[in-house]
Amino acid sequence: MGFPTAPLVTIAFKDLAVSNAAQRGMPRERICFTPHPVWGKTDEEMYAYLEGNDPVSGRPLMKEVIGALTNPLTAEDLKTGEVSISTGPETFADTEENLHQYYIDNGMTDFMQIVLPTPERVDAMLKGTSRKPDEVVGKMAPARGSYPEWSYTVKQVAVNAVMAGAKPEYFPTILAIAASGLTALSSSTNSFAVAAVINGPIRDNLTMNYGIGTMGPFAQPNAAIGRAWTILSRNLSNSGIPGQTYLGTLGNGVNYNNLILPENEKASPWTPLSVQKGFKPEENVVSLFVGFSISQGQGGIGLGVKPVPQYHEAIAYNCTPFGPLFGALIVLDPLVAEGLVELGYKTKEQLADWLQKNQTISAKEARSTLFAARWVPDPKTPDDARIPYYQRPDSYNFVVVGGQTNPYHMVANMSYRVSVPIDQWA
Repeated sequence: MGFPTAPLVTIAFKDLAVSNAAQRGMPRERICFTPHPVWGKTDEEMYAYLEGNDPVSGRPLMKEVIGALTNPLTAEDLKTGEVSISTGPETFADTEENLHQYYIDNGMTDFMQIVLPTPERVDAMLKGTSRKPDEVVGKMAPARGSYPEWSYTVKQVAVNAVMAGAKPEYFPTILAIAASGLTALSSSTNSFAVAAVINGPIRDNLTMNYGIGTMGPFAQPNAAIGRAWTILSRNLSNSGIPGQTYLGTLGNGVNYNNLILPENEKASPWTPLSVQKGFKPEENVVSLFVGFSISQGQGGIGLGVKPVPQYHEAIAYNCTPFGPLFGALIVLDPLVAEGLVELGYKTKEQLADWLQKNQTISAKEARSTLFAARWVPDPKTPDDARIPYYQRPDSYNFVVVGGQTNPYHMVANMSYRVSVPIDQWA
């Protein structure tokens, strides 16, 4: 039957470990627990953990581990069965105030006021697509491979779209995001964020904001589409339960609405992101990214000194703190994009190629624990040799948004995941 194992988990993840085992048909799995945290501890401190007691059972930890590995399974240990998750009744009958509180008490919202998904509102939302209500849209989990994936239907996505304040015309875009299977609320202990870049005529058809204040609270389609991603992730994939399926130690305010970036194609001198990913300019496409949050970048190095600000140098500088897990999503005002064209970067690919060659770290840094997840240079490479942050230029992705009031850009330590056609969900 395989090798005996004894899962060893820190006390901070007790509920997560127990629920995960139960959901996989092992409700009596022998799990051993250590104190928390283990990050940053010395060898002596770690040995003290091992020589101490399990903080859950109170028994000596190493004896418990050995017992878990060697003691014959009892009748209780052999009990199996999965924990079933109730989706609740089809409809609710109560006062509006009580219904709002029900959704909050059961963790089904982002803890802001929602639109109650009455049958009439859900039916109206379903008119935004030609797909059948019971058609399966996709599967999603807090982290693929680590949790059971939940599947969901068009109607279930519609319920969550209503809750987020979306209109039926927004629904195909929300369905495309749902079809990606990418949760907005990852289970990582890092406090991840996600972004959606939207291209095509749909940006104007929905009157999305891609000008002044694109990422701010200034347009209903931007806000509702982004919020729907969070709410459906919570309700349709079991994501976002603190201590169980959400472990981000600090949390991330971006998770409320996520980063919704309709590209300002009219003001951009470059090819839209969707076309870079292989789609036609007239196609409506949403491209999804995941990683860390976004931050204001320094303007152009030499701004006010050189005839043309050195925007490419500023971008490289602002991406320097990026960690090894993800690439770079760079959001530029059209003024910055035009300035880069003046500097000779006629395409996004040319700029990505320059950054890949010129944003570097030493080989010694690349071999360190912090950067080892990025890529490790040949052992013969001298420690002081400079090597690129990323092996591939396409680790850098660019989207042009903004109202041209100032030549600024922002940088996010995020990687491209997938592009999904929106029209197939209309």
